Amino acid sequence: MKVAVVGATGLVGTKMLQVLAERNFNVTELVPVASERSVGKEVEFKGKQYKVVSMQDGIDAKPAVAIFSAGGSTSLEWAPKFAAAGITVIDNSSAWRMDPTKKLVVPEVNASVLTAEDKIIANPNCSTIQMVVALQPLHEKYKIKRVVVSTYQSVTGTGKAAVDQLFNERKGIDGPMAYKYQIDLNVIPQIDVFLENGYTKEEMKMVKETCKIMQDDSIKVTATTVRIPVVGGHSESVNVEFENEYDLNEVKVLLAAAPGVVLQQDDAAQFYPMPLWAHEKDEVFVGRLRRDETQPKTLNMWVVSDNLRKGAATNAVQIAEYLVGKGLL
Repeated sequence: MKVAVVGATGLVGTKMLQVLAERNFNVTELVPVASERSVGKEVEFKGKQYKVVSMQDGIDAKPAVAIFSAGGSTSLEWAPKFAAAGITVIDNSSAWRMDPTKKLVVPEVNASVLTAEDKIIANPNCSTIQMVVALQPLHEKYKIKRVVVSTYQSVTGTGKAAVDQLFNERKGIDGPMAYKYQIDLNVIPQIDVFLENGYTKEEMKMVKETCKIMQDDSIKVTATTVRIPVVGGHSESVNVEFENEYDLNEVKVLLAAAPGVVLQQDDAAQFYPMPLWAHEKDEVFVGRLRRDETQPKTLNMWVVSDNLRKGAATNAVQIAEYLVGKGLL
């Protein structure tokens, strides 16, 4: 299968190449695509070097699927052109996520909505992906009424410039600032721009995307998203109110059996999910499960995942794997 990776030289694009190789996706020919300034550069895939080509050359190569991680404006301009050429686009930007004509997919939750007619498929926001993977089995059993989530998000969610800023600060080196403020030895309670309602764009993504992916507009979500000085791995404190009463032991059994979830809970051993352990893994790790003692039918949980993998590259590749497995690609 001929596969294009659009934005192949970026942080997520590089991770997509790694994930495609690790998961042995059936790539018979790779077409790395990037902006004009990167055309002619080389990327490595499975021990071979491939020359980066332009957007139009990527379309002309007629891949079966194009996995995009090139930013929203690029996706808005080029994804329809790839789709018009009969190429299935899996887009990692925010460009198409809330478009009512496009599917927003996390395979463990709602892959069944996909059809052969879906030529532009949206990959959700990283922080939303890991949360809904953990919530879905609980929603099916107890029905979720409300979610209160606070995130602790890695600098890799911003990109290479943010990683450079963190390590420059750690070494005492002056350099370009990806953030308005110092990130080392600090936390920044702002991810993306502020909106008129006082929430940030990242916070409202979590609100809207959760309902769309879980196909239930009755779920109420409120979010606070925070950037922390960690490289690789987002963490979330999630408070979930259900319509129906739950049993804590049953919750553990449900999560331990859920696709894509790893339960890490042993209070006696002080064992719980951390970015350190989620790094370079594809699963969503869940722990610190405990009853909210201030109100009925409410659960507290801690959710951690590698934001470049399950939060971006792996989820996109899993969508492609599903399409292949169902004969939709």
